[in-house]
Amino acid sequence: MTTILAPPVRIGRAAVAALGMLAAATGALESVVTPTLPLLQRELSMSRAQGALLSITLLITGALVTPVAGSLGDRYGGKRVMLRLMAVVSAGGLVSSSAPNLPVLLLGQVLEGAMVGAMPLSFILVRKHLSSGESQVAIGVVSGLFVGGGMLGTLMAGPIAENLSRHWMFAIPTIAIVGATLLVHRLMPDDPPARTDARIDWPGLVLLSGILLTLMLGLSMAPELGSQPLVLGALAVLLALLVTGWLRVERRSPSPMVDLRMVARPAIWSSYAITFAVCVGTSVSMFLVPQLFDLSADGYGFGADPTDVGRYLLPGAVAGAVSGPLGGIAARRFGSSAVVTAGIVIMATTLVAMAFVHSEVWHLVVGKALIALASGVCVTAMVVKTATSVDHGNTGAATGLVLVTRVIGFAAGAQVSGAFLAAGTRPGTNVPAESAFVIGFLIAGAVTALSLLAVRTMRKGAKA
Repeated sequence: MTTILAPPVRIGRAAVAALGMLAAATGALESVVTPTLPLLQRELSMSRAQGALLSITLLITGALVTPVAGSLGDRYGGKRVMLRLMAVVSAGGLVSSSAPNLPVLLLGQVLEGAMVGAMPLSFILVRKHLSSGESQVAIGVVSGLFVGGGMLGTLMAGPIAENLSRHWMFAIPTIAIVGATLLVHRLMPDDPPARTDARIDWPGLVLLSGILLTLMLGLSMAPELGSQPLVLGALAVLLALLVTGWLRVERRSPSPMVDLRMVARPAIWSSYAITFAVCVGTSVSMFLVPQLFDLSADGYGFGADPTDVGRYLLPGAVAGAVSGPLGGIAARRFGSSAVVTAGIVIMATTLVAMAFVHSEVWHLVVGKALIALASGVCVTAMVVKTATSVDHGNTGAATGLVLVTRVIGFAAGAQVSGAFLAAGTRPGTNVPAESAFVIGFLIAGAVTALSLLAVRTMRKGAKA
């Protein structure tokens, strides 16, 4: 049975601004743990292993929730799902802010992880209520404000925790999320479901969650898996079984969680491949550059303290924040393929250059800023390309998978970087050889450059 939907209600700048405020607030809440992890370890008596678990809990939940949230938004309406999702996130922020111990804080982080699902829901809303050109810019603005909120959270978490308490570094962004959610509820018109087959594909949902959970746990355990071949083999077999089962279920389901025919389109799967490669390259630079700053100045490092490292990384954070709006505007004017090609070339060239030119602080500061800018532009253009290559009923599912691919790419890049440094560390010391950094940057540049092979494929079958 076909349902005729009413024409979409146009939204104004205030509604888009409310979505942007929500993105900035969630970005801030997402980022407060990383810069304050040593403080949390001291106050909650955590081991390093427990600290590592805390640092990835939110990412794992985000990877699980994002595709589900996007698919449910397609079925039931983006605004309706977003309001419920933000209630979960707000509860998570309150739990984290009042946590007396690690188990309670982990519970808060699990609930907070649902925030990543707000991104595809925002994309659903702007596509339904704005023209094609306006929605491309709006997607960039929302993406950029999420990154900008993360930058703000990274800068403010430490001072808030030290001058007030660790509880307030969770409470303040949570209060901002509650306020922004109320503005979205008031200013954003309801959007009717784009799909009438409103049944939930529970088997597909469970299997997809299992796939993502296995991937994320495997990546988090990567440094130890080399010495545990049985565990590595078991994870590989489990992942293969889950993927096989999920593909069979989705092919047979009358209302699949992810439309495999959509994913098989050249414009879609190539977007995922490019996003993964670009995020791997970006993650390698995010991991290696602070390590170079931190290493003793007696060798090839700079002996920077944490405050100096934060100051050196600030230009890159600013570049990442402006890359979202810039990517949306550029994609609208020049086309996503041209923007992505330019971004990949800049990224790959910069990574290779940093392998050989990193003897001064400004070399790394400029290189990190260029990579952050080019990466953000590429990922935003990928989201825009994916959103405009599917019908409105698949916007959330398709863009949700882009964001999941981004998370997996970042996790993979971080683990690969750690493996390079561990393998290059001199026996009896904690200092890796400079060649480990050189190889890391070169491989990151090569992986990024290889994604150019998928750009031509991306042009096929695109609607915009």
